[in-house]
Amino acid sequence: MSPETSGEFITLARVVKTQGRRGEVAAELHSDVPGRFAAGMKLFALGKSQEARRELEIEDLWPHKGLLVLKFSGVDSISDAELLVGSELQVPSAERAVLEQGWTYISDLVGCLVSDRGREIGRIEDVQFGAGEAPLLIVASAAGKKFDVPFAEAYLEGVDMAQHQVRMNLPEGILEINAPVTAEEKQEQESERKKKRH
Repeated sequence: MSPETSGEFITLARVVKTQGRRGEVAAELHSDVPGRFAAGMKLFALGKSQEARRELEIEDLWPHKGLLVLKFSGVDSISDAELLVGSELQVPSAERAVLEQGWTYISDLVGCLVSDRGREIGRIEDVQFGAGEAPLLIVASAAGKKFDVPFAEAYLEGVDMAQHQVRMNLPEGILEINAPVTAEEKQEQESERKKKRH
C-alpha cells in the first residue's frame, strides 16, 4: 500500500484505530514533513465506502507509539471515531506542503533507484507503512529479487529527486534478512532439511 495522490487530493495519513474515550483516533503518517499537522488544520477524511470526503478540523494532536493521535472538532465519542477508522486523511493537492530542503514526499519515492554505499540494489516498487517506526521501501532488483528496505533516517545518506536516486548506508546483512524467500531458495531450504533428517 502506498500513499497516493487521488485526483486533486493527496493522502497525508490513514486512521488505523480509535484511541481514547472522547473520539480520538490514531493515524499512521504518510508524510515525513515535520510539523505537517497542527491544531486548527482542516483535513478531508475519505472512507472506503464513502464517495464524498468529510471535512474535519484538528482540535488537538499528540504522538503515541509511532502513530499520531488526532482529536477532531465534533468527533466526541468512540462511536463517532469508529466511523473514521480506515479513512484516508487528505488535503487538496494545492495545499501540499512546500518542502524544506532535504525533505521528500514518501509517495514520490516510487520508481527511484536505491543504492547501498554506491552499489545498486534496485528500484522502489512500493512503500509500506505499518509495524515499524520507519516505512518500508519495497525494492525490486534487475534480477527480480525483492527487498524490504527500512526508510530510516539512520540509514539514509541522501535523496536526489532530480536523478530519481535514494542513497542508503545499510547495516551489513540487512538485505539478506529482509529479502523475501524465492521459490528456488525454498526448495534449497527444503532439501537441506531433508538431508539433515537422514
